[in-house]
Amino acid sequence: LMPLPPTGLWTFLWFIGFCFLTNQWSWTRAEDVYIGADSARAAITFSFFSIFSWALLLTFAYKRYKMGVEDFAQSYADPSPGVPTPYSSYPNISHESYQQPPFTHTAEAPEGYQPPPVY
Repeated sequence: LMPLPPTGLWTFLWFIGFCFLTNQWSWTRAEDVYIGADSARAAITFSFFSIFSWALLLTFAYKRYKMGVEDFAQSYADPSPGVPTPYSSYPNISHESYQQPPFTHTAEAPEGYQPPPVY
């Protein structure tokens, strides 16, 4: 949805620019133009073709938006409210055969320096 407003704005601004340039060029007298008549005509021509190119981009953006809305409406599935099943445990292993967690030492440590255990 984000490309639609700026693209529409640019299409409108190029149309306004074309109208403004055409109006100014129509009021310009030929004896007042010494250099740059071709530049003015080129600016008017390019602004005219820019209207169509921006309108085409606006059309593509709108089609992409409609495609996304239709895809969302057709393929959307509400997730089930139930609790998902947990992962199954490894086969043929009972829960009583778990090991003790590492690094737990229940015996009291003797006084003095103890080197770290080697694993």
